Amino acid sequence: MPVRAGDRVKTDVRDARKLARLHAGGLLEAICVPSVELEAVRDLVCAREAARIDRMRDRHRLSKFLLRHGRRMPFKSWGAGRRKWLGEQNFDQPAQQLAFATYLQALDLVDRRAEALDRQLAEISDRGEWATLVARLRCVRGIDTLTAIGLAAEIGDFARFESAAAFMSFVGLVPSEGSSGEQPRQGSVTKAGNAHARRLLVEAAWHARRRPKVSYELARRQRGQDPAVLARAWTVQQRLHRRFQRMNARGKPSQKIVLACARELAGFVWAIATDQPLRRGG
Repeated sequence: MPVRAGDRVKTDVRDARKLARLHAGGLLEAICVPSVELEAVRDLVCAREAARIDRMRDRHRLSKFLLRHGRRMPFKSWGAGRRKWLGEQNFDQPAQQLAFATYLQALDLVDRRAEALDRQLAEISDRGEWATLVARLRCVRGIDTLTAIGLAAEIGDFARFESAAAFMSFVGLVPSEGSSGEQPRQGSVTKAGNAHARRLLVEAAWHARRRPKVSYELARRQRGQDPAVLARAWTVQQRLHRRFQRMNARGKPSQKIVLACARELAGFVWAIATDQPLRRGG
């Protein structure tokens, strides 16, 4: 509730009167109270996010340690080949060997932790009240199980948003504005609301730079889903790719392009989650 400066008297009677005045003026908005089950899934999603951050930090520590000693890791990504190469590394000084083994053990532990959380989240997404929503969101390229269950857990009830624009504003993907007089001035995105949901949408939006295509993995995820959802998922690919190409041709930075695509993707996610009818043009 808004509090006036210098008002240091707070009682139940005063709070009740203030609530009554705010309610009469239409200044109170209902909030979504998550269920116990939803809070539990959120905790699991937060644990998975913490494991992701810890793995990134452990990888950086290990790579910088090797770089200090003139050893560049092969392969472009962290996979079985790079892990095999790491297991073959040895150092002449015992202290350096111990430090390397400590970094490598920490990375192996966080990898196993993340894998265990992934399995648990996959089991949750296949059953219960989130199964249908997760399956529908996974039809969109760039959104797989972790992203879908993350959005479902962070947002909860998508129907509480009256429009796609309201959902875009909630995740902080709309431009900020400081207009005065006749001169409109818009700035960067507000970054308000749920930062985790915003990050998931931005990461998924990076797929817009590639040409529309239904890969084998995407076709497997789409198997057996509602044709209307599949049609919208294909519209997502086409529209976001066109947006990416147009803005790229105008020389816009990639980060701004991806934010614009993430904003549109948020609208499509809301439409899929709330089962909006497919209109002409998306």
